[in-house]
Amino acid sequence: MKFRTEIKCIPGSVKIDYQSNVVLLGSCFSEHMVEKFNYFKFNTYANPFGILFHPRAIETAVQKCVNQTFYGQNDLLQYGEAWISLDHHSSFDQRDPQLVLQGINNEIEIGYQELKRASHVIITLGTSWVYRWKKDGRIVGNCHKIPQKYFTKELLTSREIQISLRQIITYVRSINKKASFIFTLSPVRHLKDGFTENTLSKALLYAAIQALKEDGLAAYFPAFEIMMDDLRDYRFYKSDLVHPNEMAVDYIWELFKNSWISESSIRTMVQIEDIQKSLSHKPFDPESEAHKKFLRSLELKIEHLQTRYPQINFKKKGSD
Repeated sequence: MKFRTEIKCIPGSVKIDYQSNVVLLGSCFSEHMVEKFNYFKFNTYANPFGILFHPRAIETAVQKCVNQTFYGQNDLLQYGEAWISLDHHSSFDQRDPQLVLQGINNEIEIGYQELKRASHVIITLGTSWVYRWKKDGRIVGNCHKIPQKYFTKELLTSREIQISLRQIITYVRSINKKASFIFTLSPVRHLKDGFTENTLSKALLYAAIQALKEDGLAAYFPAFEIMMDDLRDYRFYKSDLVHPNEMAVDYIWELFKNSWISESSIRTMVQIEDIQKSLSHKPFDPESEAHKKFLRSLELKIEHLQTRYPQINFKKKGSD
């Protein structure tokens, strides 16, 4: 007897390995993917404008990075005590506008370089719903908890989404001809929009991605389908019953790994995980001879791995 429907993931045509440079853009699920990539020491970069949920916001971020369009204070808005950019996630918000601009423009510089050298660009789309700033009619990336009355809400059409996604690819291709594109739908349901509205939103995104896939411009990884069909149980959700929990993220990552990461790199990942677990080990007696032997063995494992992959670094950021 079968008690669940398993999703068959199509193997990636251009595998990710430890020479790859992966750029991830999009919704909060892209952050889960980044955490996994970082844990296994892949070369990754994510979200120069912070977490973004809809295609038009991601298009703006990519356009600004590729064209190296820097922000000035006139591009910011003061709301309450904070200076904000409506194109950016609230993580950039500061009381000092110069600090906001420093953070924004620094990420544009880094984003340009990372997109230029990317071997893979993974884009996670969350919603087709967008908000327009009434003052000038532009579609924003984030509302920063500004009251709804200052915005109008609308649903992008599948055609509009497709144009936006094609434009993203065009921007990247203008500085990088070799990058492979992988699209996915976030498994997070945007229930604040409404149940049927969320279903329509995801369907419009999928239709646009499918058009790109049929034209050979991008591949698709079914994170949404895995969550909705394979993991069809609330035990795979966090307490909000909307976001996937750690077990679900681990399972989706496992399927992504098996379809998109090279076999040789998967073997290296096993070694890295062994080192990571050893590094997190807390000894009962740090001064014991057994622990010192354990540390020497661990150091040899790291040195052996770094002879093949010099870019891999197990030191925490900020340490010497």
